[in-house]
Amino acid sequence: MKQQSISNFIEEHFLHFNAATLVDAAKAYKEQLNGGNKMIITLAGAMSTAELGKSLAEMIRQDKVHLICCTGANLEEDVFNLVAHDHYKRVPNYRDLSPSDEMELLSQGYNRVTDTCIPEEEAMRRIEEHLFRAWSSADLKDQRKLPHEYFYEILRSGALKASYQIPEENSWLVAAAEKNLPLIVPGWEDSTCGNFFASYCMTGELRPQTMKSGIEYMMSLASWYQEHCGKGGVGFFQIGGGIAGDFPICVVPMLRQDLELKDLPVWSYFCQISDSTTSFGSYSGAVPNEKITWGKLLADSPKFVIESDATIVAPLIFAYILGW
Repeated sequence: MKQQSISNFIEEHFLHFNAATLVDAAKAYKEQLNGGNKMIITLAGAMSTAELGKSLAEMIRQDKVHLICCTGANLEEDVFNLVAHDHYKRVPNYRDLSPSDEMELLSQGYNRVTDTCIPEEEAMRRIEEHLFRAWSSADLKDQRKLPHEYFYEILRSGALKASYQIPEENSWLVAAAEKNLPLIVPGWEDSTCGNFFASYCMTGELRPQTMKSGIEYMMSLASWYQEHCGKGGVGFFQIGGGIAGDFPICVVPMLRQDLELKDLPVWSYFCQISDSTTSFGSYSGAVPNEKITWGKLLADSPKFVIESDATIVAPLIFAYILGW
């Protein structure tokens, strides 16, 4: 049988339903890039623990994405995987675990994410000391930085390099740091490292003002959008739902309605990989046409919803865009 590229296989076999939408969305993404539009990707869920970095990092290196908005969990979990991959534990039978089985994993120092257990000591605590040093240094100098800037700092310093357990080219955050890719991390405080930071503030070892806020993220995103939207707008590729998608998509109506920049273009493309149910009143499951009423999209904007598993769909779309 003739060996096919991933792209050729997708075009030949993904012909209907969600599969066809995947192809249409991937082709439209490439058209956005070919037309000179910038693209942002949003990461919800546990995409970093799912090792999406294996394809997303190359998207970053090849300038196929120009800004990423992610949860605090996705920010830190890419680095956890980078330094502790060999200590992760996979539990294929996770659906069969009893409460006592879960307690046993806890006693062994594991935090479970579906079928993957993150080792607390080797991953979380190994990162904590490096972040604390960066936070403390900024605090003493009365400096204020955004959450991701501290991660960029420790990655660029090389302090973690001896601890890498995967090829660094498979880390999307390493690729982002090398490119100085703009990141937006709304709600960072609810992440593990956000909890670390809060605990140090409660003991008086750090001050809350050392960490810039979500409002400052929104302001930086607003400035970025105005600089890069041109006449056609920016494309929006959303993986999952939640704050990673809801936060950045609101920058357009904020600029147009609250700052009254009426001539500013709306998002030029929208695609979401989702399993959320619209009829439950879910923001994450809202169909694209609803976004027209909020001033985020136009009637003729390219709009796609792929109702499927992002851990399957996103790497395939990235492979198609990359020409694999």
